[in-house]
Amino acid sequence: MQLLIRGRWVGRTDTDEVLAQPNEFSGTADIGNEGIKKHFKKSEAYEPLFELVWNGFDAKAERVYVDVYENDLNGIDRAAVVDDGLGIDYTTLKATFGQFNESSKQADPSLHGSHGRGRLAFHVICRDATWFTRSTKGDARISVEAQSIKHYKGHHIKADEQHPKLADKPHGTVVELTNFTKNLPVSETLREKFSAEFGWFLAVRDSKELRINDVLISVPRNEITKRTINVRDHDFDVQVIRWDNKPSSEKSYIYLFNSKNELVYKVLSTLNNKPGFFTTVCVTSAWADSFSPTADLFNLEANSLTSLAWRGLIRQLGALTEEVYEDFLRKKAETVVDGYIRDGCFPTYAGLPESEREWRLNNSRTLVKEIYLADPQVFNASKKQIRVIIRLIDRLAVSNENDALLDVLNGALDLSPEAVQKLSEQLRQTSFENIVSTIEVLQRRATAVQKLRVVMNEHYREVLETPDLQQVIENNTWLFGPRFETLGAEEDTFTKIAKSLRDKAVKNDEIDEADVEDSTDVAGAQRQVDLFLARKYPTHDSRSQSIHKCTIIEIKRPSIALNTKHLRQLEDYAQIIKRFPEFSSERTHFELILVGRKISSDDTLIQGRKNDLIDRGEMGLIAELPRMKLYVMDWYTLLDSFDLSNDFMLEHLKLRRAEFAGESKEKLIAELQQPH
Repeated sequence: MQLLIRGRWVGRTDTDEVLAQPNEFSGTADIGNEGIKKHFKKSEAYEPLFELVWNGFDAKAERVYVDVYENDLNGIDRAAVVDDGLGIDYTTLKATFGQFNESSKQADPSLHGSHGRGRLAFHVICRDATWFTRSTKGDARISVEAQSIKHYKGHHIKADEQHPKLADKPHGTVVELTNFTKNLPVSETLREKFSAEFGWFLAVRDSKELRINDVLISVPRNEITKRTINVRDHDFDVQVIRWDNKPSSEKSYIYLFNSKNELVYKVLSTLNNKPGFFTTVCVTSAWADSFSPTADLFNLEANSLTSLAWRGLIRQLGALTEEVYEDFLRKKAETVVDGYIRDGCFPTYAGLPESEREWRLNNSRTLVKEIYLADPQVFNASKKQIRVIIRLIDRLAVSNENDALLDVLNGALDLSPEAVQKLSEQLRQTSFENIVSTIEVLQRRATAVQKLRVVMNEHYREVLETPDLQQVIENNTWLFGPRFETLGAEEDTFTKIAKSLRDKAVKNDEIDEADVEDSTDVAGAQRQVDLFLARKYPTHDSRSQSIHKCTIIEIKRPSIALNTKHLRQLEDYAQIIKRFPEFSSERTHFELILVGRKISSDDTLIQGRKNDLIDRGEMGLIAELPRMKLYVMDWYTLLDSFDLSNDFMLEHLKLRRAEFAGESKEKLIAELQQPH
């Protein structure tokens, strides 16, 4: 090395003893000014402070303090980075300040700065930097100006000329930054940035301390998994630290410490490509006391990277970190899928009974979670795309093609055998539960059909539409056909208007002998009332246009036989609705349904209307008008239609159809009023 002393170069080698301390010294980095500055074009304002703090820890500092001083205008007046490290040996500055993108620290795994350029990042935020340092070689001051950043100059100083913060310390360094050209973030933000940058280091080296304006920098949120691994009679104490947020500059490493807690080796973990998963793995063992990263090919028991102990440790570490990753992914999957539900990515299952909606949602939720666990990247898409993906998965899962879903996923994703097995089990479970759920629904409905038969056969004279049949019908609208499986909640305004119009059509509906099959039923029929249900809900027509569907169901008391009079009432009702202004919208469609226990044996008009429209394929259709359809149905046809549509399943359910005969009206009605 050569030093420039009072204009004269004094030569010596780096190994020579220093014969005399120069009062002044200077030098030049092996790169041009612009070459240095281009390396920091994208640096944030706080990053130069990062570099100076790392330099302090690299110098074996236990404590590093950053002090930022504001002026009266809330701008930065100056900043200082203080460390209690070993200081700078100003007699070997050519190997430190004279290098750029090269450093004598490269071979030391415990050091962060490996490029020899961090000290010069200061020019991003200010014009001048001054190093006050104390080492075993003595005290010195070194200055660098941003304008000529490749040049450095310094002075040997006396102890009483040293920076006040080093006055009572045996060694250390203070870097003062002045003449700021950029502002720093506010204190809270600055602490968050430092926590993200140094948190992992402070966790790994818990004896270290970092403060900003005397506020301790905390370790970021994390989860620690501890385990002792024994390999070939050697104990390795392992800590896997999983960070909630990514450290700003550190990748996922495995750190090896000896029994003195000295870092002897570090290697990149295999977990660096796991999205959202950030770890630091610390391994401490006396085995590392004699560790050498250099392989000994002739001695597999030597404490090196080729030893059997190290290979066994790496295998077990891989299994442990994979276990931690799977636990993290399970928790994250729960959060992510719950977020998808809140964002409306799952179907609403409108039109399905509550129990079936709940099952479908839980089933699809579980399946989406399993796919996320197999490969989170599947859902690395926009919210709209995620909604499409989830709804396709939901459809396939409950179809007879759900095996195809596994084929698609297995072909599109690089799934492990374990992931394929999990998905296969979930789909099999889905198929089984879907079958069971379908059977349960059919069984409940078949039971309801048999109970209604008994009501219509044995209790039709005394059953009351309100309250007896009202809730029965509302909980079993599926009886009128698949499209009526659920009619939704009652819409009060529409119901009131529809009922008032209906009352105009019915007027004084006196019951006489023409309305009953048996004249002895007249008195009983007069004690009963008709049942009326009206619902309005949004849906789509045959051309997929959005419309309001208005369904009105008029259920005549069971002791009445439907006849021409009731048909005329239905037609009058339709005409009144057509003339009512509020219902004149082209987007409002009506279905009027008249239901009775049976159609009078003397009536021919109703059956004739049905026969005229039989080719339309709609049960009970007796008239089709613009935006309106009229239906007349009897209970026995409805009940038989259910039996015939589900004959195969009902045969296998082996229901005891006669077991309800003889049961009381009260018991049957109470059971039928339960949701199905």
